[in-house]
Amino acid sequence: MIRALLALALTAGPAGAALSAGEVTNPEVTVAAGVIHLRGLDNLNGISRDLEVRVGETLSFGQLEIEAEACRVPRDDPKGDAEAFLRIRDVRDTAPRFSGWMFASSPALSALDHPRYDVWVVSCSMS
Repeated sequence: MIRALLALALTAGPAGAALSAGEVTNPEVTVAAGVIHLRGLDNLNGISRDLEVRVGETLSFGQLEIEAEACRVPRDDPKGDAEAFLRIRDVRDTAPRFSGWMFASSPALSALDHPRYDVWVVSCSMS
């Protein structure tokens, strides 16, 4: 997984450059998964909730809209590390608060920056 993250960092280009769901280079062979399992935390009241969203759909969590664009898992170990491309927008904003890949094994590497909510990838499944 570390090699995959290093490859991601090297292919990301200049700092702040946005990546699309199809622009990640990963030396590990992965396959697409259809469902993303997330965990959301409302820091105001301390309540966490398990969330599930299908790729191509949008989910609401508090004041957030979470759009799932892609999810990939290792071909040889589908229950292994998951990586998901998400767009997360606060409904009060026009621009997304987060747009990019999140990694289940390293949630702090690419995290949502929001004063109230935390969202991270737990896993992906085929259906």
